[in-house]
Amino acid sequence: MSIGVLAHLFGKMSYKELASKVGAKGFPHVQLALWKAFNDYDFNKPGLLSPGLAEDIGEEFDKHDVSISVLACYLHFFHEDVQQRRENMERFKELIRHAKFFGAPMVACEVGKLQSKELTGDEWLILKTNIEELVEEAEKWGVYIGIEPANDHLIGSAEQLHHMLEEVPSSNIGVVLDPGNLVHNGNFHKQDEVIREAFDLLGTRIIAGHAKDRIIGADGQIKTVVPGKGDLNYELYMELLEQYKPQARIIMEAAKDYQMLEARSYIEKMREQAKVKASVTHPLTN
Repeated sequence: MSIGVLAHLFGKMSYKELASKVGAKGFPHVQLALWKAFNDYDFNKPGLLSPGLAEDIGEEFDKHDVSISVLACYLHFFHEDVQQRRENMERFKELIRHAKFFGAPMVACEVGKLQSKELTGDEWLILKTNIEELVEEAEKWGVYIGIEPANDHLIGSAEQLHHMLEEVPSSNIGVVLDPGNLVHNGNFHKQDEVIREAFDLLGTRIIAGHAKDRIIGADGQIKTVVPGKGDLNYELYMELLEQYKPQARIIMEAAKDYQMLEARSYIEKMREQAKVKASVTHPLTN
């Protein structure tokens, strides 16, 4: 069982300071987005990374008993601006090439939100072509690309990601699953069905999970809250994760500094309950 955290939840600071803060909280691993987490180097353009810098960052976290389980990018891969799209691709490829020096097995992303309400019809093909290019780089370096389906993105559902995985059949693509990103106002009332479908379609490809919580607010709109403070069916999520991918790394989201330990305890409790239930339902046989 291993619950990590988004590194930039601690704020933006030097990598040495951030490594110390994460370690002091007792998190064993992080999802690290360089340009959202660090202020001692500008990672907003490609070209700055080197094996030495990546190793120094990884070693600093290691000093505090923290590993980098996921490198994250938060980039757009079918951007209307061709130049911007190309830059985003190069930034992602740079992370792929340096992932092993950070000690990270994967580089994760959401694919990008729709920029206009009217689609041209080319978006899916552009995205597919770019994913194929990223996969080629990942295969060279032995790194996973973790794709996370998320509402309002071109890959916004488990079904859409399933289709992309069929169109780009590479074993170097994995799934980062966050049920909180699959529910919305229109389907929250049937969230169990949404979660089960995600595992049915993507369960064998999961390489990491995210943990936030969701609730329908007084205004009728879905909101993101701290894990354990909403109505997302964590019992079902943890049971299915234990069934499909026991010991998969979980990255905690949506918590402020003073909420982190309570939220982590909640996730750990729910996962431990799922593990116990699985051992009773499906006991190991000699």
